Amino acid sequence: GLAALPGDPAHTGRLFALKGRGADVPVAVLCADVGQALGLADRERMPEGAGRIAERLWPGPLTLVLPRRDGLRYALGKPEETIGVRCPDHDVVRALAREVGPLATTSANRHGHATPPTAPGVAEVFGARLGVVLDGGPCAEPPSAVVDATGPTWRVLRAGRVSEDDLAAAADPHAAC
Repeated sequence: GLAALPGDPAHTGRLFALKGRGADVPVAVLCADVGQALGLADRERMPEGAGRIAERLWPGPLTLVLPRRDGLRYALGKPEETIGVRCPDHDVVRALAREVGPLATTSANRHGHATPPTAPGVAEVFGARLGVVLDGGPCAEPPSAVVDATGPTWRVLRAGRVSEDDLAAAADPHAAC
């Protein structure tokens, strides 16, 4: 993926420019662990079961859109009152987020185009406009599921490797971990 530090609008602005898309399609934030991810959300407005789902399905291919913590000045696009967070199942990304903090990220492709599965392919698409290319190995997996958990009814914004049945099982407070 493409990544930047989320607290500087100039950095995240480069992500939007590289992608060729507007701020109306926000970028997500990848985190080192559940605590780092949920620390970006407003826990008082976080829906019932969201923490349980995160504990049970992370690290993994699930992005949860949650109410954003008040005062969090991340430039991630619109709407500014929510935040998409994920703890990925990728050791390199989690180690980087542990070292520098949460990372504003998006897939390493131009908006509407296929994502190259390798770092050299990404470098070919974006050329010198990238500051650094970190090769964490090939990434040919399908995208993460994206679930909007900000309203009374959760909505799947993008289907992925985590199914609605997986979400329901993870949310069940009586299910075994």
